[in-house]
Amino acid sequence: MLIRKMFMVFLPALALVFSALLWGEGLNSAEAISLGGIVNKAQKAVKVGQAVNKAAQDFTPEQEYYIGRAVAANLLATYPPADEPKLNAYLNKVGQALALASDKPETFGGYHFLAMKTREVNAFACPGGFILVSKGLINLCRSEDDLAAVLAHEIAHIQLEHGIKAIKKGRQSEVAGLLISEAAKEITPGQLGQLVGLFDKSIGDVVKKMMVNGYSREQELEADYQALVIMSRVGYHPRHLVQVLAQMKAKFTQKSTGFAKTHPSPELRMKEAQGYLPPGKAPDSPQRRLARYKKALTGPR
Repeated sequence: MLIRKMFMVFLPALALVFSALLWGEGLNSAEAISLGGIVNKAQKAVKVGQAVNKAAQDFTPEQEYYIGRAVAANLLATYPPADEPKLNAYLNKVGQALALASDKPETFGGYHFLAMKTREVNAFACPGGFILVSKGLINLCRSEDDLAAVLAHEIAHIQLEHGIKAIKKGRQSEVAGLLISEAAKEITPGQLGQLVGLFDKSIGDVVKKMMVNGYSREQELEADYQALVIMSRVGYHPRHLVQVLAQMKAKFTQKSTGFAKTHPSPELRMKEAQGYLPPGKAPDSPQRRLARYKKALTGPR
């Protein structure tokens, strides 16, 4: 659509150029000056078209992996990793089992799970398979089944490529904004550089989306639904997702940060999730499962 719009803008000018070349018509000095400007516009149009194509292209699994790794590094600059090898090994054991049951069981570099040293209740799913969970959220869980609900939700974000989609949508919106503006009819070198370098800020896009804006309500509810599916496939009762949301509801206040600022209200998410589940309460976690959960969390809380 954007390329067609640019083509229609420059079509009359290009027609004049090709007509002169085809019929060998002479051009006076004034026409030659005008023609030079037309050719320059045409060259810019080609470059802008390339930028549009770049904005629309898909990321390869390898590109997604390196973007996600950089996003995780940026997040860990704010939320440092928890130096708890036993806890992190446990997160990866539970997380890997859930990831294998998702519709995206493999990524270019594999899934990686890490605890963040902060009491804030939060978690991040970075493109490519990097999942960060705060100690505050881990401690909010009462069992491995609760923790599995949290991890399954984050895995669902990766499965559904919400982080990568945020980059594509943001970049294409910027392209469209520049091209349909009046200024875009006479694209300056600065604007052209802005168009060509649209993906240079991809890392910042995802970090801002996760830490400041959050995903859309529809995306969060979509991730909740997929979390129910993933949990069921592994053998965790999906109603534990509702239980975790209830615990969040009890803890959150108007001043709460993290999940409370970037996610839909727990009440809304609970209502939506319950619509897919039979009535009743979440069953107790099996004793063996509960024992290994407590053992993994015996470090500093």
